[in-house]
Amino acid sequence: MGTILISINPQHVDKILSGEKRCEYRTRKPNRVINKMIIYETSPIKRVVAECTLERILTLPKEELWNQTSDISGSTKDRFDNYFRKQDMATGFIIKDIHKCNKELIDYGIKYVPQSYIYLD
Repeated sequence: MGTILISINPQHVDKILSGEKRCEYRTRKPNRVINKMIIYETSPIKRVVAECTLERILTLPKEELWNQTSDISGSTKDRFDNYFRKQDMATGFIIKDIHKCNKELIDYGIKYVPQSYIYLD
């Protein structure tokens, strides 16, 4: 099983940390088996703020993904549709457990902020 480090905007991180958002959407699915997600909060925080275990990763036609995850999305349908406007398929990382932390990217051997996510192992 693998780990990704994922960049997320502060507004979404707040919802993840509060438990309101348990599904993180992405336009591309990982090409490795992933069971852990490290959350890097983007500007102005610029820190790793949480480590999560994942319940599962779903890649489905976007409407089907919304139907299955809207109640844990922490998002609106309009925002979802806008994010996936150019995609037919959509990916959702379903968060099971989350542990807050306060670390630097270098603590994970990373020297740059990933655009979306990077594999750690």
